[in-house]
Amino acid sequence: MVTGTGLHAAEIGGLLPRLVAFERRLGGPAADARPILVVRLPELERVAWRRGLRAARALERTATAAFSTAVSRVLRADDLVAHDAGSDVFVAALVAANREGHGAAAPIDVRSALARIAATMEATTRLEVRTGWTTYDHASDRGCIDAVLERALVRGVQERERYAFFSSLGHELRTPLSSIRGYLETLLDPQVDDETRVRFVRIAYNESLRLGRLVDGMFEISLLDLHADRTGPAVGSLIAAIDGARDACVAAAAKRHVTLVVGAIPPLRVGIDTDRLTLVLVNLIDNAVKHGRSAGRVEVNAAVDGRFAQVTVDDDGPGVGIEDRDRIFALGERGATTAEGSGIGLALARLMVERSGGRIDLVGSDFGGARFIVSLPQI
Repeated sequence: MVTGTGLHAAEIGGLLPRLVAFERRLGGPAADARPILVVRLPELERVAWRRGLRAARALERTATAAFSTAVSRVLRADDLVAHDAGSDVFVAALVAANREGHGAAAPIDVRSALARIAATMEATTRLEVRTGWTTYDHASDRGCIDAVLERALVRGVQERERYAFFSSLGHELRTPLSSIRGYLETLLDPQVDDETRVRFVRIAYNESLRLGRLVDGMFEISLLDLHADRTGPAVGSLIAAIDGARDACVAAAAKRHVTLVVGAIPPLRVGIDTDRLTLVLVNLIDNAVKHGRSAGRVEVNAAVDGRFAQVTVDDDGPGVGIEDRDRIFALGERGATTAEGSGIGLALARLMVERSGGRIDLVGSDFGGARFIVSLPQI
């Protein structure tokens, strides 16, 4: 029996009967593709292992009730919803006409509906909710519902990663903007001497050029082409990148009374362009300044290790526990600290370095804090 969205939890039928009805209502291969919304609660299985099957089933019933409530608010009466008992997957098939009377909802409507459903279920169950959507084509997808659901969830992961990545780019663009603003604010002080004024104008100008190049190249480092072949090897100057990163971070270091020391840098050329390496080092130095001791010390050094150039950034803060040393490179993650941060700078730094054929490692520092080691192929 096909049921609309005004349902109680017990009325949400099994997945297969709903989708059979859904396929019949499409009207054959010529019909428009319809969106499929998928919500998954992967923690239900962990609940079953840790607290027992009865607790997991009770939580599943709560989730089903939340799903029913949510879809009744955001979907239309002719749309189909389904959930198999004992499953962590909930499905909505949008077969009703959209607001304009067309056969399929627009992607923005789909994402909005999915976000509202997920928010309701997450608030009710207090479990992690994963979402995704795709379109169901009667001609090519008939009888392949498992593949359709997997495709929807994979798409959801990709969309979240893409959103997080471009959010991180926006965050990184704010770094040179903040630097420019800081130097210009200083220049408004009539007490600034001529030598300092010229130096600050030059730094602000260089930061503006770097900002422009970042804007021009932001789509080059999207997640869609992180592992794509490039037309030629990138080449950057290690000295120029470290100098640029030091100039960009000196104001933040001064604000926390942190001594920023840069050792002797060998004149090496590395396999990443100067702007991107500068951006990587700004993230690492800024992280060290934020997480190190107030009035402490941050030190940057470079050396040669075989065919790689290595840059180290040391701080004297509390350091990063072994269990967190890989996690803090994930998008949205932060270490156990009270310092402010978005949790995206280190992720972007690792992506850029790995794309160049290098790597970033995190170990303990001789200063007692953290040491980031950036290894880059020499050119």
